[in-house]
Amino acid sequence: MNFTFTEEQQLFADSVRRFALDRLEADALKRAHDPRFPFDVAQLMSQQGLMGITIGEADGGQGGSLMDAVIAIEQIAAVCPRSSDVVQFGSFGPIRTFAEYGTPEQKGRWLPELLGGRAVMSLGMTEPDAGSAATDLKTTVRPDGSHYVINGTKVFSTFSPDAAIFLIYVRFGPGVGGIGSVIVERAAPGFVIGQPSAFMSGEQWCELHFDNCRVPAENVLLGPGGFKKQMSGFNVERIGNSARALAFGRYAFNQAREHVSTREQFGRPLCEFQGLQWKFADMAIKLEGAQLLLYRAAANADRGFPSAYETAVAKAACNQVGFEVAHESVQAMGAMGYSRESLVEYCMRRCRGWMIAGGSVEILKNRIAEHVFDRRFDQRRRHADAAEEGGRETSCAVRRKRSIVAPPAAPLAALGRHHRPIQRRGENRRAAAALPAPGRLRGAHLPHQCAA
Repeated sequence: MNFTFTEEQQLFADSVRRFALDRLEADALKRAHDPRFPFDVAQLMSQQGLMGITIGEADGGQGGSLMDAVIAIEQIAAVCPRSSDVVQFGSFGPIRTFAEYGTPEQKGRWLPELLGGRAVMSLGMTEPDAGSAATDLKTTVRPDGSHYVINGTKVFSTFSPDAAIFLIYVRFGPGVGGIGSVIVERAAPGFVIGQPSAFMSGEQWCELHFDNCRVPAENVLLGPGGFKKQMSGFNVERIGNSARALAFGRYAFNQAREHVSTREQFGRPLCEFQGLQWKFADMAIKLEGAQLLLYRAAANADRGFPSAYETAVAKAACNQVGFEVAHESVQAMGAMGYSRESLVEYCMRRCRGWMIAGGSVEILKNRIAEHVFDRRFDQRRRHADAAEEGGRETSCAVRRKRSIVAPPAAPLAALGRHHRPIQRRGENRRAAAALPAPGRLRGAHLPHQCAA
Protein backbone atom coordinates (compact mmCIF):
# COMPACT_ATOMS: atom_id res chain seq x y z
CA MET A 1 0.00 0.00 0.00
CA ASN A 2 1.52 3.29 -1.14
CA PHE A 3 0.06 6.72 -0.39
CA THR A 4 2.23 8.68 -2.82
CA PHE A 5 2.23 9.02 -6.61
CA THR A 6 4.55 6.88 -8.65
CA GLU A 7 7.41 8.74 -10.33
CA GLU A 8 5.52 8.64 -13.62
CA GLN A 9 2.33 9.99 -12.04
CA GLN A 10 4.24 12.81 -10.33
CA LEU A 11 5.91 13.81 -13.60
CA PHE A 12 2.50 13.82 -15.29
CA ALA A 13 0.98 15.93 -12.50
CA ASP A 14 3.83 18.44 -12.71
CA SER A 15 3.55 18.76 -16.49
CA VAL A 16 -0.23 19.32 -16.34
CA ARG A 17 0.21 21.97 -13.62
CA ARG A 18 2.81 23.81 -15.73
CA PHE A 19 0.48 23.77 -18.74
CA ALA A 20 -2.36 25.16 -16.63
CA LEU A 21 -0.20 27.93 -15.19
CA ASP A 22 1.14 28.88 -18.62
CA ARG A 23 -2.07 28.70 -20.65
CA LEU A 24 -5.12 28.81 -18.37
CA GLU A 25 -4.41 30.88 -15.28
CA ALA A 26 -4.78 34.34 -16.83
CA ASP A 27 -8.46 34.02 -17.79
CA ALA A 28 -9.62 31.69 -15.01
CA LEU A 29 -12.12 34.17 -13.54
CA LYS A 30 -13.54 35.12 -16.94
CA ARG A 31 -14.08 31.46 -17.89
CA ALA A 32 -15.87 30.73 -14.63
CA HIS A 33 -18.56 33.29 -15.44
CA ASP A 34 -19.01 32.25 -19.07
CA PRO A 35 -21.79 29.63 -19.22
CA ARG A 36 -20.87 28.31 -22.68
CA PHE A 37 -18.59 25.37 -23.31
CA PRO A 38 -14.93 26.54 -23.61
CA PHE A 39 -14.05 25.14 -27.02
CA ASP A 40 -10.78 27.12 -27.06
CA VAL A 41 -9.65 25.31 -23.91
CA ALA A 42 -10.80 21.95 -25.29
CA GLN A 43 -8.69 22.41 -28.40
CA LEU A 44 -5.68 23.44 -26.33
CA MET A 45 -6.09 20.35 -24.18
CA SER A 46 -6.43 18.15 -27.22
CA GLN A 47 -3.06 19.42 -28.43
CA GLN A 48 -1.58 18.62 -25.01
CA GLY A 49 -2.98 15.08 -24.94
CA LEU A 50 -5.50 15.83 -22.19
CA MET A 51 -8.64 14.86 -24.11
CA GLY A 52 -9.70 11.22 -24.06
CA ILE A 53 -7.26 10.26 -21.32
CA THR A 54 -9.27 7.12 -20.45
CA ILE A 55 -10.19 6.27 -24.06
CA GLY A 56 -8.15 3.70 -25.97
CA GLU A 57 -5.50 4.77 -28.43
CA ALA A 58 -7.24 2.81 -31.18
CA ASP A 59 -10.18 5.19 -30.83
CA GLY A 60 -8.02 8.33 -30.82
CA GLY A 61 -7.65 8.62 -27.05
CA GLN A 62 -4.59 8.54 -24.82
CA GLY A 63 -5.02 5.01 -23.45
CA GLY A 64 -4.40 6.22 -19.90
CA SER A 65 -5.90 5.17 -16.59
CA LEU A 66 -8.72 6.58 -14.50
CA MET A 67 -6.10 7.70 -12.00
CA ASP A 68 -4.37 9.66 -14.76
CA ALA A 69 -7.65 11.46 -15.51
CA VAL A 70 -8.21 12.20 -11.81
CA ILE A 71 -4.71 13.69 -11.56
CA ALA A 72 -5.35 15.86 -14.63
CA ILE A 73 -8.63 17.16 -13.18
CA GLU A 74 -6.94 17.99 -9.88
CA GLN A 75 -4.04 19.84 -11.46
CA ILE A 76 -6.18 21.83 -13.91
CA ALA A 77 -8.76 22.73 -11.23
CA ALA A 78 -5.98 23.96 -8.91
CA VAL A 79 -5.33 26.75 -11.42
CA CYS A 80 -8.53 27.19 -13.47
CA PRO A 81 -11.51 25.37 -11.96
CA ARG A 82 -13.80 25.88 -14.96
CA SER A 83 -11.31 24.27 -17.36
CA SER A 84 -11.40 21.01 -15.41
CA ASP A 85 -14.89 20.51 -16.88
CA VAL A 86 -13.18 19.89 -20.21
CA VAL A 87 -11.03 17.08 -18.78
CA GLN A 88 -14.15 15.59 -17.21
CA PHE A 89 -16.03 15.69 -20.50
CA GLY A 90 -13.12 14.21 -22.47
CA SER A 91 -12.51 11.25 -20.17
CA PHE A 92 -15.73 10.45 -18.27
CA GLY A 93 -19.47 10.49 -18.82
CA PRO A 94 -21.24 9.99 -22.16
CA ILE A 95 -18.12 10.16 -24.33
CA ARG A 96 -16.63 7.17 -22.52
CA THR A 97 -19.86 5.19 -22.85
CA PHE A 98 -19.93 6.10 -26.54
CA ALA A 99 -16.31 5.04 -27.05
CA GLU A 100 -16.90 1.72 -25.27
CA TYR A 101 -20.13 0.66 -26.99
CA GLY A 102 -20.23 2.58 -30.27
CA THR A 103 -19.80 0.82 -33.59
CA PRO A 104 -16.62 1.50 -35.60
CA GLU A 105 -18.71 3.59 -37.99
CA GLN A 106 -20.23 5.67 -35.16
CA LYS A 107 -16.88 6.26 -33.50
CA GLY A 108 -15.18 7.09 -36.78
CA ARG A 109 -17.84 9.67 -37.54
CA TRP A 110 -17.99 11.55 -34.22
CA LEU A 111 -15.03 10.78 -31.95
CA PRO A 112 -12.42 12.80 -33.91
CA GLU A 113 -14.47 15.98 -33.52
CA LEU A 114 -15.20 15.30 -29.84
CA LEU A 115 -11.61 14.44 -28.91
CA GLY A 116 -10.30 17.31 -31.01
CA GLY A 117 -12.23 19.78 -28.86
CA ARG A 118 -14.30 20.95 -31.83
CA ALA A 119 -17.60 19.41 -30.66
CA VAL A 120 -19.25 18.46 -27.39
CA MET A 121 -21.78 15.76 -26.51
CA SER A 122 -24.73 16.09 -24.12
CA LEU A 123 -26.43 13.31 -22.16
CA GLY A 124 -30.24 13.17 -22.12
CA MET A 125 -31.31 11.04 -19.18
CA THR A 126 -33.40 13.06 -16.71
CA GLU A 127 -37.06 13.72 -17.52
CA PRO A 128 -39.76 15.83 -15.85
CA ASP A 129 -41.04 12.71 -14.04
CA ALA A 130 -37.87 10.60 -13.95
CA GLY A 131 -34.97 11.91 -11.89
CA SER A 132 -33.46 9.62 -9.27
CA ALA A 133 -35.97 6.98 -10.44
CA ALA A 134 -34.18 6.80 -13.78
CA THR A 135 -35.97 3.64 -14.90
CA ASP A 136 -39.27 5.55 -14.88
CA LEU A 137 -38.25 7.36 -18.07
CA LYS A 138 -41.04 7.72 -20.64
CA THR A 139 -39.23 8.89 -23.78
CA THR A 140 -40.08 6.24 -26.35
CA VAL A 141 -38.53 5.05 -29.58
CA ARG A 142 -40.08 2.85 -32.26
CA PRO A 143 -38.77 1.48 -35.55
CA ASP A 144 -40.06 2.99 -38.76
CA GLY A 145 -38.43 1.49 -41.80
CA SER A 146 -34.76 2.43 -41.90
CA HIS A 147 -35.25 4.96 -39.09
CA TYR A 148 -36.34 5.16 -35.47
CA VAL A 149 -38.90 7.68 -34.20
CA ILE A 150 -38.46 9.29 -30.77
CA ASN A 151 -41.11 11.01 -28.65
CA GLY A 152 -40.58 12.56 -25.22
CA THR A 153 -38.81 15.28 -23.25
CA LYS A 154 -35.47 15.54 -21.44
CA VAL A 155 -34.35 18.17 -18.95
CA PHE A 156 -31.18 19.30 -17.11
CA SER A 157 -28.80 18.08 -19.82
CA THR A 158 -25.27 19.43 -19.33
CA PHE A 159 -23.74 21.17 -22.38
CA SER A 160 -27.07 21.03 -24.22
CA PRO A 161 -26.88 24.66 -25.47
CA ASP A 162 -23.63 23.85 -27.33
CA ALA A 163 -23.81 20.12 -28.07
CA ALA A 164 -23.53 18.83 -31.62
CA ILE A 165 -24.79 15.35 -30.70
CA PHE A 166 -26.88 14.00 -27.84
CA LEU A 167 -26.79 10.57 -26.21
CA ILE A 168 -30.46 10.00 -25.34
CA TYR A 169 -31.76 7.28 -23.03
CA VAL A 170 -34.98 5.92 -24.51
CA ARG A 171 -37.55 3.21 -24.00
CA PHE A 172 -37.79 0.54 -26.70
CA GLY A 173 -40.26 -1.44 -24.61
CA PRO A 174 -41.56 -2.01 -21.06
CA GLY A 175 -39.44 -2.57 -17.97
CA VAL A 176 -35.75 -2.07 -17.37
CA GLY A 177 -34.99 -4.47 -20.20
CA GLY A 178 -36.71 -2.11 -22.63
CA ILE A 179 -34.32 0.79 -22.02
CA GLY A 180 -31.47 1.63 -24.38
CA SER A 181 -29.91 4.68 -26.01
CA VAL A 182 -29.69 6.44 -29.35
CA ILE A 183 -27.51 9.22 -30.75
CA VAL A 184 -29.41 12.30 -31.93
CA GLU A 185 -27.78 15.01 -33.99
CA ARG A 186 -28.68 18.61 -33.28
CA ALA A 187 -30.33 19.11 -36.68
CA ALA A 188 -32.43 15.92 -36.56
CA PRO A 189 -36.00 16.48 -37.83
CA GLY A 190 -38.51 16.66 -34.97
CA PHE A 191 -35.84 17.55 -32.42
CA VAL A 192 -36.52 20.91 -30.74
CA ILE A 193 -34.05 22.47 -28.29
CA GLY A 194 -35.62 24.97 -25.88
CA GLN A 195 -34.24 28.27 -24.70
CA PRO A 196 -31.34 28.06 -22.23
CA SER A 197 -32.08 28.07 -18.51
CA ALA A 198 -29.46 28.53 -15.81
CA PHE A 199 -28.49 26.56 -12.72
CA MET A 200 -27.29 28.26 -9.53
CA SER A 201 -23.76 27.55 -10.77
CA GLY A 202 -24.32 29.67 -13.86
CA GLU A 203 -24.17 26.64 -16.16
CA GLN A 204 -26.91 26.51 -18.76
CA TRP A 205 -29.19 23.72 -19.92
CA CYS A 206 -32.05 23.41 -22.39
CA GLU A 207 -35.20 21.33 -22.50
CA LEU A 208 -34.96 18.71 -25.24
CA HIS A 209 -38.23 17.94 -27.03
CA PHE A 210 -38.68 14.99 -29.36
CA ASP A 211 -41.81 15.21 -31.50
CA ASN A 212 -41.70 12.27 -33.90
CA CYS A 213 -37.97 12.89 -34.15
CA ARG A 214 -36.47 10.67 -36.82
CA VAL A 215 -32.96 9.23 -36.55
CA PRO A 216 -31.29 6.64 -38.79
CA ALA A 217 -31.27 3.08 -37.46
CA GLU A 218 -27.46 3.18 -37.39
CA ASN A 219 -27.68 5.84 -34.66
CA VAL A 220 -28.82 3.30 -32.08
CA LEU A 221 -25.99 2.95 -29.56
CA LEU A 222 -27.46 0.33 -27.22
CA GLY A 223 -30.74 -1.37 -28.02
CA PRO A 224 -33.18 -3.03 -25.61
CA GLY A 225 -31.33 -4.41 -22.59
CA GLY A 226 -28.58 -1.80 -22.79
CA PHE A 227 -29.52 0.02 -19.61
CA LYS A 228 -27.33 -2.04 -17.28
CA LYS A 229 -24.30 -1.51 -19.52
CA GLN A 230 -24.94 2.21 -19.48
CA MET A 231 -25.30 2.25 -15.71
CA SER A 232 -22.15 0.22 -15.11
CA GLY A 233 -20.27 2.91 -17.00
CA PHE A 234 -21.85 5.51 -14.79
CA ASN A 235 -19.93 4.17 -11.79
CA VAL A 236 -16.81 5.36 -13.59
CA GLU A 237 -18.39 8.74 -14.34
CA ARG A 238 -18.89 9.24 -10.61
CA ILE A 239 -15.12 9.15 -10.13
CA GLY A 240 -14.77 12.19 -12.38
CA ASN A 241 -17.60 13.96 -10.57
CA SER A 242 -15.91 13.22 -7.25
CA ALA A 243 -12.54 14.48 -8.47
CA ARG A 244 -13.96 17.84 -9.56
CA ALA A 245 -15.95 18.37 -6.37
CA LEU A 246 -12.94 17.68 -4.20
CA ALA A 247 -10.60 19.72 -6.40
CA PHE A 248 -12.94 22.71 -6.25
CA GLY A 249 -13.11 22.42 -2.47
CA ARG A 250 -9.31 22.28 -2.30
CA TYR A 251 -9.01 25.32 -4.58
CA ALA A 252 -11.28 27.29 -2.23
CA PHE A 253 -9.31 26.02 0.77
CA ASN A 254 -6.01 27.19 -0.71
CA GLN A 255 -7.40 30.61 -1.60
CA ALA A 256 -8.85 31.04 1.90
CA ARG A 257 -5.63 29.87 3.55
CA GLU A 258 -3.67 32.48 1.64
CA HIS A 259 -6.21 35.13 2.57
CA VAL A 260 -6.19 34.47 6.32
CA SER A 261 -2.39 34.24 6.31
CA THR A 262 -2.00 37.79 4.97
CA ARG A 263 -5.17 39.62 5.97
CA GLU A 264 -4.82 41.50 9.27
CA GLN A 265 -7.54 42.55 11.67
CA PHE A 266 -7.16 43.82 15.24
CA GLY A 267 -3.45 44.22 14.60
CA ARG A 268 -2.57 40.64 13.64
CA PRO A 269 -3.10 38.10 10.81
CA LEU A 270 -6.41 36.27 10.86
CA CYS A 271 -4.65 32.91 11.00
CA GLU A 272 -3.49 33.73 14.53
CA PHE A 273 -7.06 33.49 15.84
CA GLN A 274 -7.63 30.02 17.26
CA GLY A 275 -11.19 29.81 15.95
CA LEU A 276 -9.91 30.04 12.39
CA GLN A 277 -7.05 27.64 13.12
CA TRP A 278 -9.52 24.97 14.18
CA LYS A 279 -11.73 25.70 11.18
CA PHE A 280 -8.84 25.10 8.78
CA ALA A 281 -7.73 22.00 10.68
CA ASP A 282 -11.22 20.54 10.30
CA MET A 283 -11.21 21.34 6.59
CA ALA A 284 -7.79 19.70 6.12
CA ILE A 285 -8.97 16.52 7.85
CA LYS A 286 -12.03 16.32 5.61
CA LEU A 287 -10.05 16.95 2.42
CA GLU A 288 -7.42 14.33 3.23
CA GLY A 289 -10.01 11.69 4.13
CA ALA A 290 -12.09 12.23 1.00
CA GLN A 291 -8.92 12.22 -1.13
CA LEU A 292 -8.04 8.73 0.06
CA LEU A 293 -11.55 7.45 -0.71
CA LEU A 294 -11.35 8.94 -4.21
CA TYR A 295 -7.93 7.44 -4.93
CA ARG A 296 -9.06 4.03 -3.65
CA ALA A 297 -12.07 4.04 -5.98
CA ALA A 298 -10.00 5.14 -8.99
CA ALA A 299 -7.06 2.81 -8.35
CA ASN A 300 -9.25 -0.25 -7.77
CA ALA A 301 -11.39 0.56 -10.81
CA ASP A 302 -8.20 0.62 -12.90
CA ARG A 303 -7.48 -2.93 -11.73
CA GLY A 304 -10.83 -4.27 -12.91
CA PHE A 305 -14.55 -3.61 -12.90
CA PRO A 306 -15.28 -0.51 -10.80
CA SER A 307 -16.77 -1.19 -7.38
CA ALA A 308 -20.19 0.40 -7.14
CA TYR A 309 -19.80 0.62 -3.37
CA GLU A 310 -16.41 2.32 -3.49
CA THR A 311 -17.51 4.84 -6.12
CA ALA A 312 -20.68 5.60 -4.15
CA VAL A 313 -18.67 6.18 -0.97
CA ALA A 314 -16.14 8.33 -2.82
CA LYS A 315 -18.77 10.48 -4.51
CA ALA A 316 -20.83 11.01 -1.36
CA ALA A 317 -17.69 11.96 0.60
CA CYS A 318 -16.16 14.21 -2.05
CA ASN A 319 -19.43 15.96 -2.86
CA GLN A 320 -20.12 16.77 0.78
CA VAL A 321 -16.54 17.69 1.66
CA GLY A 322 -16.08 19.82 -1.45
CA PHE A 323 -19.16 21.86 -0.65
CA GLU A 324 -18.50 22.10 3.09
CA VAL A 325 -14.92 23.25 2.59
CA ALA A 326 -15.86 25.78 -0.11
CA HIS A 327 -18.66 27.07 2.12
CA GLU A 328 -16.33 27.49 5.09
CA SER A 329 -13.73 29.14 2.84
CA VAL A 330 -16.26 31.76 1.80
CA GLN A 331 -16.95 32.48 5.46
CA ALA A 332 -13.25 32.69 6.32
CA MET A 333 -12.67 35.20 3.52
CA GLY A 334 -15.69 37.32 4.42
CA ALA A 335 -16.90 39.75 1.76
CA MET A 336 -14.00 38.87 -0.55
CA GLY A 337 -15.01 35.20 -0.52
CA TYR A 338 -18.61 36.16 -1.23
CA SER A 339 -17.61 38.45 -4.10
CA ARG A 340 -17.70 37.34 -7.71
CA GLU A 341 -14.22 38.82 -8.00
CA SER A 342 -13.07 35.65 -6.27
CA LEU A 343 -13.50 32.09 -7.53
CA VAL A 344 -14.25 30.81 -4.03
CA GLU A 345 -17.98 31.57 -4.21
CA TYR A 346 -18.02 30.01 -7.69
CA CYS A 347 -16.50 26.81 -6.30
CA MET A 348 -19.13 26.72 -3.57
CA ARG A 349 -21.97 27.04 -6.09
CA ARG A 350 -20.53 24.38 -8.38
CA CYS A 351 -19.94 21.92 -5.53
CA ARG A 352 -23.54 22.33 -4.41
CA GLY A 353 -24.76 21.08 -7.77
CA TRP A 354 -22.69 17.91 -7.67
CA MET A 355 -24.46 16.86 -4.49
CA ILE A 356 -27.48 16.42 -6.77
CA ALA A 357 -26.12 15.56 -10.22
CA GLY A 358 -24.79 12.14 -11.14
CA GLY A 359 -26.47 10.46 -8.17
CA SER A 360 -27.73 12.58 -5.28
CA VAL A 361 -26.03 12.19 -1.91
CA GLU A 362 -29.23 10.71 -0.48
CA ILE A 363 -29.49 8.06 -3.20
CA LEU A 364 -25.82 7.23 -2.73
CA LYS A 365 -26.38 6.75 0.99
CA ASN A 366 -29.26 4.39 0.22
CA ARG A 367 -26.91 2.28 -1.91
CA ILE A 368 -24.15 2.40 0.68
CA ALA A 369 -26.63 1.18 3.31
CA GLU A 370 -27.53 -1.76 1.06
CA HIS A 371 -23.90 -2.80 1.10
CA VAL A 372 -23.66 -2.30 4.88
CA PHE A 373 -26.73 -4.45 5.58
CA ASP A 374 -26.14 -6.86 2.68
CA ARG A 375 -29.69 -6.49 1.40
CA ARG A 376 -31.69 -4.51 -1.10
CA PHE A 377 -33.93 -1.66 0.10
CA ASP A 378 -36.59 -0.98 -2.51
CA GLN A 379 -37.47 2.72 -2.49
CA ARG A 380 -40.61 2.21 -4.54
CA ARG A 381 -44.07 1.89 -3.04
CA ARG A 382 -44.70 -1.74 -2.26
CA HIS A 383 -47.41 -3.75 -3.97
CA ALA A 384 -48.94 -4.58 -0.60
CA ASP A 385 -49.34 -0.88 0.12
CA ALA A 386 -51.00 -0.38 -3.24
CA ALA A 387 -53.30 -3.33 -2.58
CA GLU A 388 -54.19 -1.94 0.82
CA GLU A 389 -54.97 1.43 -0.74
CA GLY A 390 -57.13 -0.32 -3.33
CA GLY A 391 -58.89 -2.16 -0.52
CA ARG A 392 -59.62 1.10 1.26
CA GLU A 393 -61.08 2.56 -1.93
CA THR A 394 -63.26 -0.53 -2.37
CA SER A 395 -64.45 -0.30 1.24
CA CYS A 396 -65.29 3.36 0.77
CA ALA A 397 -67.28 2.51 -2.34
CA VAL A 398 -69.19 -0.23 -0.45
CA ARG A 399 -69.95 2.15 2.41
CA ARG A 400 -71.18 4.78 -0.01
CA LYS A 401 -73.45 2.20 -1.64
CA ARG A 402 -74.81 1.07 1.72
CA SER A 403 -75.45 4.64 2.79
CA ILE A 404 -77.83 4.97 -0.15
CA VAL A 405 -80.03 1.98 0.75
CA ALA A 406 -79.61 1.81 4.54
CA PRO A 407 -81.32 4.14 7.03
CA PRO A 408 -79.07 6.75 8.66
CA ALA A 409 -77.00 5.40 11.53
CA ALA A 410 -77.68 6.71 15.04
CA PRO A 411 -75.14 9.20 16.37
CA LEU A 412 -72.34 7.59 18.34
CA ALA A 413 -73.42 9.46 21.47
CA ALA A 414 -76.75 7.60 21.32
CA LEU A 415 -74.97 4.25 21.39
CA GLY A 416 -73.53 4.88 24.85
CA ARG A 417 -70.08 5.82 26.01
CA HIS A 418 -68.86 2.21 26.07
CA HIS A 419 -69.31 1.78 22.31
CA ARG A 420 -66.21 0.69 20.37
CA PRO A 421 -65.90 0.07 16.60
CA ILE A 422 -66.16 -3.61 15.71
CA GLN A 423 -62.94 -5.25 14.53
CA ARG A 424 -62.65 -8.84 13.31
CA ARG A 425 -60.21 -10.99 15.25
CA GLY A 426 -57.02 -11.94 13.40
CA GLU A 427 -57.57 -9.31 10.69
CA ASN A 428 -54.32 -7.42 11.38
CA ARG A 429 -52.40 -10.66 11.84
CA ARG A 430 -53.48 -11.96 8.44
CA ALA A 431 -52.66 -8.65 6.75
CA ALA A 432 -49.18 -8.66 8.29
CA ALA A 433 -48.59 -12.24 7.18
CA ALA A 434 -49.43 -11.27 3.60
CA LEU A 435 -46.55 -8.77 3.40
CA PRO A 436 -43.60 -10.16 1.42
CA ALA A 437 -40.43 -10.72 3.41
CA PRO A 438 -37.58 -8.48 2.22
CA GLY A 439 -35.12 -10.45 0.15
CA ARG A 440 -31.39 -10.81 0.81
CA LEU A 441 -28.91 -9.64 -1.76
CA ARG A 442 -25.23 -10.37 -1.37
CA GLY A 443 -22.72 -8.02 -2.99
CA ALA A 444 -25.49 -5.48 -3.55
CA HIS A 445 -25.12 -3.82 -6.93
CA LEU A 446 -25.47 -0.04 -6.84
CA PRO A 447 -27.36 1.01 -9.97
CA HIS A 448 -26.96 4.60 -11.10
CA GLN A 449 -29.43 7.16 -9.89
CA CYS A 450 -29.24 10.56 -11.57
CA ALA A 451 -30.17 13.95 -10.28
CA ALA A 452 -33.41 14.15 -8.36
